[in-house]
Amino acid sequence: MNGGPSGFHNAPVTKAFVITSALFTVFFGIQGRSSKLGLSYQDIFEKFRIWKLIMSTFAFSSTPELMFGLYLLYYFRVFERQIGSNKYSVFILFSGTVSLLLEVILLSLLKDTTSNLLTSGPYGLIFASFIPFYLDIPVSTRFRVFGVNFSDKSFIYLAGVQLLLSSWKRSIFPGICGIIAGSLYRLNILGIRKAKFPEFVASFFSRLSFPSFGNSPPPAPSRNIVGTISPNTGRRAERSQPAPVPSSVEPSEEAITTLVSMGFDRNAARQALVHARNDVNAATNILLEAQSH
Repeated sequence: MNGGPSGFHNAPVTKAFVITSALFTVFFGIQGRSSKLGLSYQDIFEKFRIWKLIMSTFAFSSTPELMFGLYLLYYFRVFERQIGSNKYSVFILFSGTVSLLLEVILLSLLKDTTSNLLTSGPYGLIFASFIPFYLDIPVSTRFRVFGVNFSDKSFIYLAGVQLLLSSWKRSIFPGICGIIAGSLYRLNILGIRKAKFPEFVASFFSRLSFPSFGNSPPPAPSRNIVGTISPNTGRRAERSQPAPVPSSVEPSEEAITTLVSMGFDRNAARQALVHARNDVNAATNILLEAQSH
């Protein structure tokens, strides 16, 4: 199983978030302050370190957490491709904000004076993404290892468990807060799943996006081009009829697999590709519009 096309094609928000998270982690790591980014009761309710509250949502506190966290963020770019960059930005903001509020409430209830009770990192976004991953991403292959059943989704779950247990209760609490935030988004609290940022905000963000890794697929051929006429055909071309355009294009297996990996039904993906003349981007828009009705 994969997250669709390699690289960050059609996932500029994920790309920006991954790069930002990596840069903040490296920056604080060089200064030797990564382990001090976790949240504590004193930070929020006594010293009022608001900057720490914000930075803790981006920078990981250790290299293993960074590796597993960025791997999961990179894989979950599939959801940005499904719902679009605008709505995915809303998902990031909602899951991060709700998760952070839950963490603050947890600190106020526990009143534990232990330093850095909660580890840092975008746990809210990562574990909120496991909700649509569990509900919307189908299993495509199953296999057995030493008599134990596995699926192509098992590796993502194992990476999530590793990240969840990386700092024991310091990471378990933020992970649970993220799962709750993802569940609230799934339940469409206050109609959040229909919310969008203004278009000028989304377009401004796209212009600030880093250069894309990998090449974009070539554009689909225009339908009004029926063929070319050789200059050597002379007057015979006037009597000849242009070659008819095929009424449908048989979709490639690679394109079908890409859409299936995004969670769409195989038959629906094939029909959308036929209508879109094997253009994956156009087919994705067709499927998303069908789901919205």
